[in-house]
Amino acid sequence: MSTVTNRQKPIFLSSILFAFLGMAIHFNTQAQSAAPAYPVKPIKLIAPVAAGGGLDNIARAVAEKLSRSIGQTVVVENMGGGGGSIASQATAKAAPDGYTLMVAYVGTHGTNPAVRKLPYDAIKDFTPIGMIGATPNVLIINPDLPIKSLKEFVDYAKKNPAKLSYGSAGPGTLTHLGMEQFKLASGIFMVHVPYRGVGPAYTDLLAGQTQAMFPTLFAAIPYINTNRVRGLAVTGSKRSSAAPNIPTFKELGYNGFDGQQWYGLVGPANLPPAIVAKLNAELNKVLALPEFSEKMTSEAMTLMPMTPPQFTNYIKEDIARWAKVAKDRNIEIE
Repeated sequence: MSTVTNRQKPIFLSSILFAFLGMAIHFNTQAQSAAPAYPVKPIKLIAPVAAGGGLDNIARAVAEKLSRSIGQTVVVENMGGGGGSIASQATAKAAPDGYTLMVAYVGTHGTNPAVRKLPYDAIKDFTPIGMIGATPNVLIINPDLPIKSLKEFVDYAKKNPAKLSYGSAGPGTLTHLGMEQFKLASGIFMVHVPYRGVGPAYTDLLAGQTQAMFPTLFAAIPYINTNRVRGLAVTGSKRSSAAPNIPTFKELGYNGFDGQQWYGLVGPANLPPAIVAKLNAELNKVLALPEFSEKMTSEAMTLMPMTPPQFTNYIKEDIARWAKVAKDRNIEIE
């Protein structure tokens, strides 16, 4: 039988100590892996608009698919007002635990930060999770105008500087800044007529009270397909499959018209990296679903899966894009 000498005791005791330490680490690791994984309760997804409309529809479509994918209910809460600032503040102030998220869009994290003093910081107060997708903007005109192309529109505007006005969904919106960008690039003049929302702007365009507008293709498609308006050019790098006959601005010689009505998922600042990674992976699974992709494509939406760092850079670049347009056109809104 082997015995432990006094000289061997320290080594023997150290071995026992290390063995117990190893067991403790093993059991602690097992306990951590056995802990309930995120999410363990319903997730609130804030839509920064009133119920109804494009963004609300996107939020509900994402919530439905994400609920199935992630194994927990995702509840959409509409929070309109202040051009999205009320919803953005609520999201920024929420606990960074992954149970309050928001559908950010070009208004809350693009154009508004570029032209307004907001009660939130679009970069510092949020954790970008992932992009959902974007729909291009389209320059449309009243079909009673004797114009069939973008070149004819520019020529007409230069010959008739007092005859054209355009409507927008309000000062500082994408419908406003996009048209100002085109006015600057083409050297034309048009009077800006701001409305409280895109609905009234459409009403006056269809009635001939204004002659042009720069809305999303998603919103314009029903009017284009029924010949109630005429589409001249779309933003983005390629033509939209929803309106393949409308050329891009780039095709027609206008570079830099990449602004789009985009939508993505954000949470409060300081979301744990593990939660961000999980949400990003689950969101990208949703975007890869054929039925989801087909639904969005039919509504002129291009899905744009991104990593969190890619989405962060996209937001920063979009704010910089519209800040430059605002500076070039001396647009500043209190």
